[in-house]
Amino acid sequence: MSTLAIVSLISLLGWLVLVLGSWRSHQVSKSSTIKMVLIWIGIFLGVALIMGLIT
Repeated sequence: MSTLAIVSLISLLGWLVLVLGSWRSHQVSKSSTIKMVLIWIGIFLGVALIMGLIT
C-alpha cells in the first residue's frame, strides 16, 4: 500500500467518524436511518448501472 493510499484511508475513516457523530447528535430514528441508507444504496447502484451500460 502506498503512502497516498494510507493517507486516503485515514482521511476517509476520519470523515466516517465525523458523519456518525453528527448523525447521533441529531437523534435520527432507526427506521429513518434504514430508509435513507436503502435510498442511497439504490441511487449508487442505479448510477453504477447506468455508467456500466454507457461504457
